[in-house]
Amino acid sequence: MAVEIYSELGFWILGFERKFEQNELDDYENRIREKVWSALGKKEGLVSEDHEVRAVWEFAGRMDLSGYYEEIEAVEGEAGRCAMDPRLMISLWIYAYSKGVSSAREISRLCESDSAYQWLTGIESINYHTLSDFRVDHKEALNELFTQVLGLLSAEGLISLERVMHDGSKIKVCASADTFRREEKIRAHLGAARQQVEQMGDPRWAEEVSPRVAKARQRAVREKQQRLEMALQELEKVRGSKSGVEAKEQARVSMTDPEARVMKQPDGSYAPSYNVQISTDAQARVIVGVGITQSGSDYGELVAAAEKVEQNMGETPDQMVGDGGEGNRFDRIHGRARGSSVGGPDGSSGRRSCLSSRKLSL
Repeated sequence: MAVEIYSELGFWILGFERKFEQNELDDYENRIREKVWSALGKKEGLVSEDHEVRAVWEFAGRMDLSGYYEEIEAVEGEAGRCAMDPRLMISLWIYAYSKGVSSAREISRLCESDSAYQWLTGIESINYHTLSDFRVDHKEALNELFTQVLGLLSAEGLISLERVMHDGSKIKVCASADTFRREEKIRAHLGAARQQVEQMGDPRWAEEVSPRVAKARQRAVREKQQRLEMALQELEKVRGSKSGVEAKEQARVSMTDPEARVMKQPDGSYAPSYNVQISTDAQARVIVGVGITQSGSDYGELVAAAEKVEQNMGETPDQMVGDGGEGNRFDRIHGRARGSSVGGPDGSSGRRSCLSSRKLSL
């Protein structure tokens, strides 16, 4: 048994001898994981039979994950480790989110110490870059997965959309005020970053450090260059929102989080942030729509939120409820264009505004 396990593990590490189809790849990695744990005699004892991590694994297995497999290829004759099973990666992220963990570094650490995470990975360590890249690189597929989850909940009658509550929340970013620079400084940093990228092609530069360190440095320099190039693009957007030559010249953006904008916080302070718009089914308490804006205000977001819910669920809510800031004149005009009305919960104006998407009497 041990010989068979090590033989298959060696085959796994050295790389595939042919390209696997989606189901073959999924089954192969899962079979390897099961054999390792069966030999060690530990898997079933890690978590109880009714542990929620088992439900997460089964749930992910029922999803259409074809979008995640499109970029997976194995090249014949080339060494290297195969791609991580998308079902495993999704299960890790879903379970981590359910426990309030959103950091790729923390998930990577938990894979080495927490029994639930080890049950999913089969005691295999997963680099935090792999986890982070998966979340970032599969944005469209993750959006589709989110829609599938909502569809399943709706099919089971768990989401009614009779009333959807909507509100915005400012999420601070890690960028400090010192990272905000004008065009001249950004271009200077971009030039230095491009010079570093060119130096990476010099063999003498790579010989000074280990291959692992050299690869990490190369990645850091490339990401820095990409952020600076994005900063110049975002700077043009900021300038477009300002009036007057002097105001345009003084425009600044963050070099580390170019898409963030300085926004007023609930406590009256200002900080680089994103404005996250969240729509939640009032009865099921399930998020049915999420959007991110660069606006420091929630004005004009209610109709956009209703459209996002319709896109995810395939139907419009009976009623959208949000702060008065969302139900402004913009929303009233566009709400009427959609056959809707805006007012207070009792039909009058008030701090909270309701948008009835099905011409309901408010």
